[in-house]
Parts: sequence; structure tokens; C-alpha cells
Amino acid sequence: MSEPAWDLAAAVRGAADRIAPFVRETPLEPSPPLSGLGGCEVHLKLENFQATGSFKVRGATHKVLCLTPGERLAGVVTASSGNHGAGVAYAVQRHGGRAVIFVPEGASEAKIEVIRSYGAEVRVFGHDSVLTEAHARRWAEESGGVYVSPYNDREVVAGQGTLGVELERQLPGVDTVFIALGGGGLTAGVAGYLKSVRPGVEVVAASPANAPVMHESVAAGGILPVESLPTLSDGTAGGVEEGSITFELCRRFVDRFVTVTEEQIRDAMRLVIGRHHMLIEGAAGVAVAAFLAEGRRLAGRKVVIVLCGANVALPTLVRVVA
Repeated sequence: MSEPAWDLAAAVRGAADRIAPFVRETPLEPSPPLSGLGGCEVHLKLENFQATGSFKVRGATHKVLCLTPGERLAGVVTASSGNHGAGVAYAVQRHGGRAVIFVPEGASEAKIEVIRSYGAEVRVFGHDSVLTEAHARRWAEESGGVYVSPYNDREVVAGQGTLGVELERQLPGVDTVFIALGGGGLTAGVAGYLKSVRPGVEVVAASPANAPVMHESVAAGGILPVESLPTLSDGTAGGVEEGSITFELCRRFVDRFVTVTEEQIRDAMRLVIGRHHMLIEGAAGVAVAAFLAEGRRLAGRKVVIVLCGANVALPTLVRVVA
């Protein structure tokens, strides 16, 4: 018999119930400055206030809760540019077990410090995240651990989608949602869930022009080995694993794919830091920059911009605000 079709919306609802005691329901804050610039009603989803400083703790917590105590003790292994690794480390520390996090060369020291603060072992491998992922997957198989993909995993995608459950409750009738796009776990989970309850919602997935792997892969009809250049949005940089479930989900549920420049990301980060007086990282700046690039196209609509995280290294922050 063939495997039954995956009901993403049902999986997200189940994940929301499962992780509710362990993650924050983050605020949805109106943005008068952005509303004025776009001629629309803009709200910011403050995942920069989430535990570990990023949305990634949602998917990581859900995955860890789906493992047995024996699997957690054998070792929870992942690859991450920082935020997913911190989420896994946080979840393993809370629920027991051992976490080993592989990070690519050049990963943010700020994010590595966060990972270590939750008691995980950090190992460095590869110059691109897709190489780090492949190595971590092999290491987990050889060591008897459980590999947890940052995005290519149903339980992780369902966990990220819980952000959509909160959005639908906090702002009924939302018209457009801007989300930063890397491996696609957050985008796939949120878009898939929101489309199930509000089919007309527009989902805009934004990538840095220096690292548009999923963006270009969807346009080409298959996952491409696109080289990533340095970007302020380190959380969305790097390759995408061949055969990732997020590719088809993003292709199905995302309405618009856009890219933004490093200057646009920097300007967006400055705007949020200066006008809202709160810290965001480059990936969050990508979503804001995409909204700013839309001009007045969204006039009169209810818009949400997901501020996906706040983990930015101090030297990077100095370059942004200087």
C-alpha cells in the first residue's frame, strides 16, 4: 500500500498543542512607520523575542518531543548555521539527552556561543551548510545518533508552522505575509497552514540576492547547487539538501519569490532597530526589505512581516548601524 498523503495543516495543529508549554507565543506588534510607507496595515511577528532568539526553537522542540528518551540519550545530531542548532540544544537540555551540533566554517560566533550555552557539543565542518548537513547526517548514522534536519523533516516543518497558527488567531483576515526563505522550513510550514484556513492569503518568500538557493531552485524546477556569497542574512545562507520536502511545499504554497540586496537588508535592519528600538538579525531584515521593495502595491491590505530572529554578532551589528 502507498503511504497516505501528509496532512500538513493537521500536523501543524498537533505540533502547536505539543510545543505550547515549551515555546513562547510571540507578540504581533503594529508598525506605524512601515504602515505609513506602504499605505497599508503592517504588523510585525516578533520571533526575535522567541526563546533562543529565533523561530527555530519551534521545529527543534517539536522534533525532540517526538523522539524517545533512548533516542535523545543516544545523541541528537544536527547541522546549523546557528539558530536551528541553538533550538535543538535548548530542547535537548530541557527534555534530556545529548546534542551534537555541526556548524559550517565562518558560522556566527554569537550563534555558536548561544548553542554552547545550552550544553551542546559544537563541531565545525565544511564551507557551505549543505556540506555540513551531509557530514552531520553521515556522522549520526555511524555513531547511532538521530539526525535532525534544519528543514528537511516533517516534524520540524510542522513545528515551524505553529507560527502560522498564532498569526491566524492574532490577526484574522491577514492578506499578505512576508517570510525570509532559506531551506524553506518556516516558509513551508507557515504558508501550508495559512493556506488551509485562508486560501486567499498571499505568501511572499524573500531571499538575499547573495544566497538565493531555494529561490533559484523553484524557478528552475529542481534543487540547484547554487554558491552562496557572504550575506548579512547568514541564517538563510547555504545550499539546500537534494530531495528536501520543502522544495515542493514552497513551490506549492508560496505566491511570490523575491530577492533583496545587502544594502536593502542593512537599511531594513536600521529601520527596525531605529524606529522599533529592538534587535533583529539579517534574516529578519530580509523580510522587511522585501516589504519595502513592494512600494505601494499592498495599499489597503493587512500585512504581516515575520521578524524571524535576533541573533546577530556584535561586529556585524556595528557595521549595520555605523
